[in-house]
Amino acid sequence: MASKDKKLTVTKMSGEKAAFDPSKLRNSLERSGASQTAINEIVNKINTILYDGISTKEIYKKAFRLLRKTSRPTAARYKLKKAIMELGPTGYPFENFVGAILSHQGFNTKVGVIVKGHCVNHEVDVVAEKEDKHFMVECKFHSDEGRHCDVKIPLYIQSRFIDVEMQWRKRPGHDNKFHQGWIFTNTRFTTDAIQYGNCAGLMLVGWNYPKKGSLKMQIDKSGLHPITSLTTMTKFEKQKLLTMDKVLCMDLCDNPDLLISIGVRNSVRQKKILSEAHELCNSKI
Repeated sequence: MASKDKKLTVTKMSGEKAAFDPSKLRNSLERSGASQTAINEIVNKINTILYDGISTKEIYKKAFRLLRKTSRPTAARYKLKKAIMELGPTGYPFENFVGAILSHQGFNTKVGVIVKGHCVNHEVDVVAEKEDKHFMVECKFHSDEGRHCDVKIPLYIQSRFIDVEMQWRKRPGHDNKFHQGWIFTNTRFTTDAIQYGNCAGLMLVGWNYPKKGSLKMQIDKSGLHPITSLTTMTKFEKQKLLTMDKVLCMDLCDNPDLLISIGVRNSVRQKKILSEAHELCNSKI
């Protein structure tokens, strides 16, 4: 452990060094719903293992293990970002997850559809409609937290959207509809990507972008936690559910028999899993 007088640095996922800020650890624990007693205990224990250059990943793992001993549902909320990463390795579960979020917001959604454009057909991740609004939604999933969406992504999506919009406007009643392209990513956008997206009229939604309406905020407000958040299930069991297109804890809350279908027959385990799932489904910030 470093001396209290020395300024500690941490190594981020990107490899960048930054000064250790204990308030960030406290804030992340508070957002998960941890009690002040648990927060104080965890921060004190983390302080004992700190050394200069420690990775933020190592700090997170230690804090998560400590929090899980206190409250599994709270630990599940704390691991939200990692849980989204675990929707991989393909991007399909993330597309279903984004579709579920938009459906919860009142959109009529279709996931993984072929859409006719003016010039060519396009495979679109999600098509969402509500009242006089019509959106083409592309989902960019990264299993590596250090990967960001650079400007090439919105440039490419905008060109596809223009082709789709030209065809959409030929439909009866679509002249007066609002059409827009959206990009959802589970990581971040570069500065150039944001600048181009805003200039071109694209809606960009990243993990922490925009400040109001980010992916994290939409999950917190809706309580739509991914199935991968659950700490009472094995990775293999979660993958089984993902292959069945079951991406939400709410899927388990609505249909507990899904546990039997993936081989979880022990009644004690079923109760633990469902208890955690229900607590997450009812958890909104």
